[in-house]
Amino acid sequence: MKTIQEKQHRESGLKLHFIQSKKYKTINIVAKLRANLEEETITKRALLPYILKQGTKNYPSRSELQLKLDELYGAVLSVDGGKKGENHIITVRMEFANEKFIPEESSIIDDAISLFSEVLFQPNVKGNGFDDSVFKREKDTLKQKINAIQDDKMSYANMRLIDEMCDDEAYQLHVHGYEEDLGTMTNEDLYDYYKTLLKENEFDVYVLGDFDEHAIKDKITTKMKINQQNLPEFTPPKTKMTIREPREVIEKQNVQQAKLHIGYRTNTLFQDKEYFPLQVFNGLFGGFPSSKLFINVREKNSLAYYASSRVESHKGLLIVFSGIAPEDFEKARDIIRLQVKAMKDGNFTEEELSETKDLIINQYKETMDHPQGLIEMLYQQVIGNRTLSPDELIEGIRKVTKEEVIQAAGKIEEDTVYLLTSEGGSKDE
Repeated sequence: MKTIQEKQHRESGLKLHFIQSKKYKTINIVAKLRANLEEETITKRALLPYILKQGTKNYPSRSELQLKLDELYGAVLSVDGGKKGENHIITVRMEFANEKFIPEESSIIDDAISLFSEVLFQPNVKGNGFDDSVFKREKDTLKQKINAIQDDKMSYANMRLIDEMCDDEAYQLHVHGYEEDLGTMTNEDLYDYYKTLLKENEFDVYVLGDFDEHAIKDKITTKMKINQQNLPEFTPPKTKMTIREPREVIEKQNVQQAKLHIGYRTNTLFQDKEYFPLQVFNGLFGGFPSSKLFINVREKNSLAYYASSRVESHKGLLIVFSGIAPEDFEKARDIIRLQVKAMKDGNFTEEELSETKDLIINQYKETMDHPQGLIEMLYQQVIGNRTLSPDELIEGIRKVTKEEVIQAAGKIEEDTVYLLTSEGGSKDE
């Protein structure tokens, strides 16, 4: 695989990340605004992306903004929010045509960076707030999104598991915010917070493609001026872990398929030496169709419609997801626990280990083949405060031994079993 190199610059409050690649005929620019997850700001941060993508000062409506993107040879813009560990990140992305491939075009990059900067720094503002009709409409849109989680039972069960498991930790906060906050939030409140966010958030900007670094750096720093000169260095939140006895939470609703989600503490984070063995553990345990959960819970015992697991490496969580018949709760829970024990006991072959490592490496390579995937992978390192080149990531997985996987498994502790089941479907605790 061709080595991917990232060059970093610090300019007027921005951390610039340049990744050169002749692989794509487009240029991708991505801004990441990071703050600590906090109850007071989570709903405002959830709402802002909805508003920012509805229009700017010079293109005040969604249709005018879209027309301008179309003029830039079909440039694509997206704005969203998410959490990684106990950080909340707002992401603004734009992909646009590289003018090198378009004869007689010489201003696409200038125009695209101007528009990108305008989305971030010059939204559609009227007086002391955003355009009021946009503010009201997007509040309703977000409210619908919050309520829609009730209908998606898998997402709902996952949210409820985290509610219970992390009940006094920042990670418990809902990434879409809270309906009651929307009820009391004013347009002026949100606009004031937006101005604060630009001054105080950690600001990373990625550019990926085939471009002149010096010219792009000048264009970005000219257009994207932020006043962060006297701010202290961003302090990432300290991950808080609640230590307690494992517990079971059973919730009943009118559902036909029960959702059994189990949360474990891995006691391993992205920056730890066990990070790579933990990734391999997850691949063997529940990450792929060849994994123990899929084979033993779903295939051999026919106890689940689906069964898989994933790791949150910036928070130190392992989450098991399964959809089961309500009457199979105890049996499914016990077989899932047996798979964890099997991993701790080293009950997997060298051949399975090798196949799983290949699957993870292929997954990494696929992610790196997509511009947005590659940027997300590189940004993981900012969040995790650990620098790993793509080659080092692949080599890290390749070198994992069976003994290291067993050691990583040994650190995993069950925290919370959450069952969403039918009204008459499961025994009470």
